[in-house]
Amino acid sequence: MNSPLKPDGGVLRLIPEDFAKRHLVLPLRRSGRSLTVAMADPADTALVDDLHFLTQFEIEAVAVEERTLLQLIDKNYGAASEPESKSRENGAGAARTEVDDEPAVRLINDIFTDAVRRGASDIHVEPYEGELRVRYRLDGILREMMRPPPSMAAALTSRLKILADLNIAERRIPQDGRIKIRLGDRVIDFRVSTLPTLFGERIALRILDKERLALDLESFGMEARAERVLLRAIADTTGMVLVTGPTGSGKTTTLYSALVRLNTPEVNIMTAEDPVEYSLPGINQVQVRPKIGLTFASTLRAFLRQDPNIVMVGEIRDRETGDIAVKAALTGHLVLSTLHTNDAATTTTRLVDMGIEAFNLAAALRAITAQRLVRRICRRCRTEADYPAEVLRSLGLEAGTGAAWVFSRGAGCDACGGSGYAGRQGLYEVLPMSPAIRRLVLAGASGEEIERRAVAEGMVTLREDGLLKAREGIVTLDEVLRETPA
Repeated sequence: MNSPLKPDGGVLRLIPEDFAKRHLVLPLRRSGRSLTVAMADPADTALVDDLHFLTQFEIEAVAVEERTLLQLIDKNYGAASEPESKSRENGAGAARTEVDDEPAVRLINDIFTDAVRRGASDIHVEPYEGELRVRYRLDGILREMMRPPPSMAAALTSRLKILADLNIAERRIPQDGRIKIRLGDRVIDFRVSTLPTLFGERIALRILDKERLALDLESFGMEARAERVLLRAIADTTGMVLVTGPTGSGKTTTLYSALVRLNTPEVNIMTAEDPVEYSLPGINQVQVRPKIGLTFASTLRAFLRQDPNIVMVGEIRDRETGDIAVKAALTGHLVLSTLHTNDAATTTTRLVDMGIEAFNLAAALRAITAQRLVRRICRRCRTEADYPAEVLRSLGLEAGTGAAWVFSRGAGCDACGGSGYAGRQGLYEVLPMSPAIRRLVLAGASGEEIERRAVAEGMVTLREDGLLKAREGIVTLDEVLRETPA
């Protein structure tokens, strides 16, 4: 009997080898008009649609771990193509070598490898009049890395669009796609976005590296009380937990970490995301697609008919989504979501302003976490830093107050590329919904009133958490002042 992961004879011809390797898919067997395909991410509906279009079969996707799938693809396609490759050694093989030697191909491979090695989160390829710039986002800050010849702009753009399965002939409108490549023994995802500009298409690539994704809430460096409040809130079987902050503050990582902690065989977890950044085993993840009517609100309604225990909504953007999320939290579900607000206290006023009833909101909420990501001081070149007396006074500190308030900075070294920073650190404030704060929400209190009460009850604010980490020599005072509200 054939192994369930061994392709039936002839089925490999349905999906070209380059497509299979690029997207990590392997055809296994046909049954009538159905084709069973092994995939690293069966929840990738866009890829399933592409496979249906490519093969004209209904696709039945089965999940296979990425490393195993890579080995199976190499083994099976290699065996299938070996006889042909010998007879065409001077034909297709030579053409492939020529393509691989193209400067644009080599440069893109070098950029991918270098960006991943440096731990970049994003790559930006930007055409301007008479020049081409490549920048990486390192530790949250964009840094220029190279200026390729402007004559390469069109070739680089076309190559990236081909890798992302985008329309290379369409240059008038933005496009979005994904690239999945293997670097050594690792598989790296890139989320690709193109944007027509005055001098050509600008391309941004978000690097999604599972091996660098830390999903352990207890390793985030939260202040002890804040961590206890958040862990207690997500351990509840009902209610709503919100994570707030600007784009790039790590909200998705915090929610994913909570889901990984809660993910057991006894619970049904469903997420609605835009986009799905990482595939989480054992969790039902849905990519919302507003263009076809699959919004956060409609997806959340569908979830509630699927008997969920825990629901994550990528973001509460409107009253309809907020109303459904709050009602789900009041009817026996644990709901996790995000919102764009500056701090925890103003989150409730933002939701009330959105049109959500204060009574339901006060009853549903369990905790609100506000967060920021700041750059960590490089450990190898950390040194003591002095700050002007007026800066210290503005923070309620006095110059010369002793060793308790010694701050640090990075002097710059080879290890950190001269920046003085290496890695990032989260700053957090966690606001529990105590009886007193629930009464303030019901009374329509302002964010300032809610924050004063929360601080009186022991909440550490973002600024205070930053000062504590600055005193410990983890982050600079400059980063704290730049990223946290006063």
